[in-house]
Formats: sequence, structure tokens, C-alpha cells
Amino acid sequence: MTASTTRRTTAARSRIAAVGAIAVAGALILTGCGDQTDKSSDSNTADSSSAPLADKLPADIRKAGVVKVGSDIAYPPVEFMKDGKAVGIDPDIAEALGKQLGVKFDFQNGKFDQLIVGLQSERFNVIMSAMNDTKDRQNGIDSDTGKKAGEGIDFVDYFTAGTSILVQKGNPKGIKTLDDLCGKVVALQRGTTSEGIANAQNKKCTDDGKPAIKLQTYDTDPEALLRLKQGASVADLNDFPVAAYNAKTSGGGKDFEVVGEQIEAGPYGIGISKDQTQLRDAIQAAMNAIIENGAYTKILEKWNVTDGAVTEAKINGGS
Repeated sequence: MTASTTRRTTAARSRIAAVGAIAVAGALILTGCGDQTDKSSDSNTADSSSAPLADKLPADIRKAGVVKVGSDIAYPPVEFMKDGKAVGIDPDIAEALGKQLGVKFDFQNGKFDQLIVGLQSERFNVIMSAMNDTKDRQNGIDSDTGKKAGEGIDFVDYFTAGTSILVQKGNPKGIKTLDDLCGKVVALQRGTTSEGIANAQNKKCTDDGKPAIKLQTYDTDPEALLRLKQGASVADLNDFPVAAYNAKTSGGGKDFEVVGEQIEAGPYGIGISKDQTQLRDAIQAAMNAIIENGAYTKILEKWNVTDGAVTEAKINGGS
């Protein structure tokens, strides 16, 4: 499933299985995306009669009892499919929000770089997909060109993560920093913050008189991971939690490793159309409620990502 996303920047993200799913162990682990079929997953329903914040929702959503969530559900541990259902950090947080608001959060799968379009065409009510909250996304700016590319969206921030460099186990190419990627093949997911970071590094390479990165972009992160596993690329840029999860689980921990420090750590945000301020404020209130009552901490502990916790749900806190 980002900055352009530590997962993710459709301005580049800112959140995914050809390579095996992955369980986190270390400190902060988490950022961006999946199976691109248009399947929906079931989430647990909430009883609106006992939901303390139900009256904060727009009347139409409260009546429908459903918040439609756009997500690229192939980005473990943030969101991924298991037994036909979306699971992971985002679905667990959505379930907790649903208990506060008295609605079901229904995850619907789509390509990461098309989620904002789907939101603005009202296919979804919100986006939860390890998407980085960035000023470019808030303002509808293409981060590659710096030009207006569409309407911006608002974010309710709920987690913090940075981008990591994932390489083959043993690091056979000796990659340590972004500068080591100049002139080499790098595979990553299209439309993510990672793509934005790679493009910025590419310019630095050429400005320094070094060869450009040979960037290969794919619809999903598992496709990029497969290229790395096969040795067709030297690295994949990914959100740290996702990179760490893959390093821990893919091939029993024998396929990949994370090198270097996290890059451009920033917030993940729940994306909401700018004209849906009541929905935005209701989700912010619900997010702050689960932070306060401890449900949020329990979810992060479950996935071993407590270092990415926020203490309050800010609106448009990304830079």
C-alpha cells in the first residue's frame, strides 16, 4: 500500500500476493497495496443503538449503516486478504471505529493509484490503504510535475511510518542508502510515496553526474517483490512496516532484509472528500475515542507496530 506514501504517492503511496504474506516483529513496522479484482470483504458490524458517536455521522451513512472503504488489499500487515476477508491493521482499526459510529466498514479492493479517483467519483466513502497524508494529496498536486492534477482530499491521520529499502537476503549488491541505487534497477509499486522518493533520488543521481535509476513500477507491491526475489532488481522501496513484515516472513525470513534508516517518516491518513466534512469530523472523533479508550493501542500491539502510534487524530497533519 507512501511523502509520496511511505507507502504510497499518487503524487508521489503517503496504502498489496505473489510473494508470501508477512508478520511483523521489531519496532515500528508498518506504510501502502493487492489483488486487483473488485472483491469486497466483510467487516464486523456494530450495534448503532450502543454506538456513542453514531449521531455525528451524516444521515445517509447512518441510515445505510455502511462506510464503503477503498483499499488496495495486498499490503501486509496493513491490509491483506485471508480466507476471503480483509485483515490487518487498517481493517482492525476500521472495526474499532465502526463500534464507535454504529456502522460497518466494508473494504472494497482496488488499485492504489486509482483510489483517490474512486473516492472522488463516490465509489467509496473513505480510503484506508496505508496512504500517506501529504500536502500534494491534500491539494491535488502531481508530486512529479508539481502541477494540479485534480481535486485534493482531506485526511484523518492515524499512524506514522517511513519508507525503507528492501533488498535480497545477504544484500548481495551492497545497497546501504538511496545513493547506492543510482544506475541500478529498482522495482516498486506505482503511485506510491515510494515512487516519489525514487523519482527525487533519480534527479539527485543525474545532478551528481551519476547514471539514473532504472525504475520499474507495478500495479501491486507483490509484483515488485517478485522481481526483487528473482534478482531482476536490486531493491524495492516500501513502507517500513511492510518492508519489515516481508523481511520477517517471506521465504521463512530467507528472501529479504531491510537496509539503512527509514526515509521521510510521515502520517498515514484516512482519505475523505473535501466536501464530506461531517464524515471527516465523525471519523476524527471516533479515532480519538479509540485512542483514549485503549482499543487503538491493543490493535498496534497485536501487529507489533506500537512505535508508529499517534496520540491524537489530526486533520491534514502531513507535510
